[in-house]
Amino acid sequence: MIVAIANQKGGVGKTTTAINLSSALALRGHRTLLIDLDPQANSTLSYVDQKKVDRSVYDAIADSACSLSDVIQPSTQEGLWVAPARIGLAKLEAQLVGDLDAAFRVKDKLAAVRDQFPYVVIDCPPTLGLLTVNALVAATHLLIPIQSSYFALEGTDDLLETMDKVRLRANPSLKMLGVLITMHDRRTSLARDTKLQIREVFGAQVFKTIISKNVRLEESPAYRESIFSHAPNSTGAADYYSLCEEVMARA
Repeated sequence: MIVAIANQKGGVGKTTTAINLSSALALRGHRTLLIDLDPQANSTLSYVDQKKVDRSVYDAIADSACSLSDVIQPSTQEGLWVAPARIGLAKLEAQLVGDLDAAFRVKDKLAAVRDQFPYVVIDCPPTLGLLTVNALVAATHLLIPIQSSYFALEGTDDLLETMDKVRLRANPSLKMLGVLITMHDRRTSLARDTKLQIREVFGAQVFKTIISKNVRLEESPAYRESIFSHAPNSTGAADYYSLCEEVMARA
């Protein structure tokens, strides 16, 4: 199962979900690979010391002589490996303009290591550019995190349109894994109304699990940890364990 986590709107919990879903899968005993396709490299920072990153996803995609196995590193968590990103990834799209295989680079590189990892999680940048398209072409499933707030659904139409275009030719087997409501503040009427709106639009595609606003969850990236190592007994940890169960059930 290869899960691309994407939303062109930033600040919706995309990277938090990538970090903690991959961590939960590894904790359940599944060899898991987290591919960081976001030039901000926040997923990488949670598990890998960037000073020790000699080669990154950028090198694997841009250099035909560099394989994905050359850049994959074991994370600080047993069972979880990371294909790290660096800021240089931001210049990749300009370099690949005009290349016929530009949208297939990640898929082609991933093929060589796919058998080693039952689960692969791809953290996409908050754009619908070439990196996100690469993730959708490589993925078996798409997970869309949507923040429980005003303008929550803004931009989702464009993402779904991009998904449809990818399915039309490049990756017909791409499926919607689900829509995840994140940063939900159960105390506010706005959050409750937004949750109902999201469920009205996406129906059964919405996960039963809702990621609630949680201080421990928000602070864990600052400590470069997943929620499971930072605050294993927190609400955030319980929420992401629950999401992991749903993801495996939908696989």
